[in-house]
Amino acid sequence: MSAFERYLSVWVAVCIVAGIILGQLSPGAFQFLASLEYASVNLPIALLIWAMVYPMMVAVDFGSLSKVAEEPRGLMITIIINWLIKPFTMAVLGVLFFKYLYSDFVTPADADQYIAGLILLGAAPCTAMVFVWSQLTKGDPNYTLVQVSVNDIIMVFAYAPIVALLLGVTSIEVPWATLILSVALYVIVPLAAGYFTRRYLESSGRGEEAVSEFIAWLKPASMFGLLATVVLLFAFQGKVILDNPFLILLIAIPILLQSYGIFAVAYGAANFFRVPYRVAAPCAMIGTSNFFELAVAVAISLFGLNSGAALATVVGVLVEVPVMLSLVAFANSTQHWFPEKDNATAASHDAPARQS
Repeated sequence: MSAFERYLSVWVAVCIVAGIILGQLSPGAFQFLASLEYASVNLPIALLIWAMVYPMMVAVDFGSLSKVAEEPRGLMITIIINWLIKPFTMAVLGVLFFKYLYSDFVTPADADQYIAGLILLGAAPCTAMVFVWSQLTKGDPNYTLVQVSVNDIIMVFAYAPIVALLLGVTSIEVPWATLILSVALYVIVPLAAGYFTRRYLESSGRGEEAVSEFIAWLKPASMFGLLATVVLLFAFQGKVILDNPFLILLIAIPILLQSYGIFAVAYGAANFFRVPYRVAAPCAMIGTSNFFELAVAVAISLFGLNSGAALATVVGVLVEVPVMLSLVAFANSTQHWFPEKDNATAASHDAPARQS
């Protein structure tokens, strides 16, 4: 790792502070950038996320995608964590904190709003940023793509019923425009771009070597995209943070417990079932990260822009990057927990490309 990457958490902390300060110094400029959205998807942030996702899509070896079926354990852990555990643990934590532990700090009506926001967040597994976390943990790009794709398919059918069940409402109107646009921007478009880029590089005659050099060349742009995303997110929400610091902290605590707890369960299960590290790391990251665009869109449509539910989903956005980077660092430092022969097996997924 370069010196810059080793101190990535420091740069993120600097960007968090810079974002809040810049948001206060130039509120008009950031309000304009925040207004550039469609279907609750902010286009400047989408562009930055695309820059982060694209390098990993170039790394996807389409000829080796079928090999993912040889390692079903990681996919099964992802599905079980995301759809049978995570939404329900988030609901339990929300009720525990806001109905009991925080009863002296929030009214019952506000508590219901915050719980609803947490549920919306917990039931929406990540689509975009997980490619970034997978790349930072040297995850298998082929496997990560399949995991995200399966999650997106399940989300189409399961998100609304799970949320309706946990919120106790009769029906949830899924914001299809947000869901479809996000999948298109974060998966389909960069995947197509990565496919054609890889084909072009492989046709140069140097095969995998040309692909590796190109991805390495893109890496600084990917890191810039991550840091610029942090600046924008905190600039957009700087006023909310400064106006309600104690409330933000109250909401963040159950989200933090949920994030680290879900990661521990998924990562521990992957280790127990001897899942290769390059599959285990992104497998745990997918369960921990959230599809915040979808959660925010549903919160606004159900409860309103200035509701407690919408605020809770926004706090989820703010804590995601710092939390996920801490988990990336943890995963990278614990690769030795996974048997070497399993890691070698995972690395062999790339062998056909290297031999081409």
